[in-house]
Amino acid sequence: MNITIKKQVFILHPFGSLYWKDKNILLISDLHLGKISHFRKNGLAIPNSAISKNFDKLNELLDVYQPQKIIFLGDLFHSTLNSEWHYFNNWVQSVSQKIILIEGNHDILAKHHYESLHVEVLERLQIDDFLLTHHPVETENLFNFCGHIHPRVVLSGLGKQYLKIPCYFRKPNQLILPAFGEFTGNYTLKPTPNDKVYVLTPNEVIEVNLV
Repeated sequence: MNITIKKQVFILHPFGSLYWKDKNILLISDLHLGKISHFRKNGLAIPNSAISKNFDKLNELLDVYQPQKIIFLGDLFHSTLNSEWHYFNNWVQSVSQKIILIEGNHDILAKHHYESLHVEVLERLQIDDFLLTHHPVETENLFNFCGHIHPRVVLSGLGKQYLKIPCYFRKPNQLILPAFGEFTGNYTLKPTPNDKVYVLTPNEVIEVNLV
């Protein structure tokens, strides 16, 4: 699904990424690497294949868009070092793109771990009229791309049926990306008349009107 913001074209993908077509940049938020291994270590029966699924999705996006740069909007690694760091290390060394991490609240690893992989770590990044952050911020003149919330909405049907679906949540001057990682959880947001909602389905992104 294509959307236009400030005369720039962006592509919303069902995996939850945002491709900035004019800049050839791929934006991804809340991958939370390490979370699955953390859960497994504490006895939760999560299949190990969920780890490889995160990287399979990343590689598919790189094949589709061939971006020049990948920017993670925070919470790239969920916890202290565990076995998933080795997956990430191998993946970074297998790709040619420049990688930038906008620090999130879960990004507690020392910066030298990322620097050893030539991953640039920043608190925020402004590109033209766009501000990239982890936490949502309100700005008067800049459009904010962010994550952190793991947004979802509730779609209600007949007979008290409902679905909770991850989404891109767009405010007049902000777009909150869905969580990209497996087993990350989501938080329900209720749109106002000024908001737009783009829900994720297995094969496409669809705009829905919930107001």
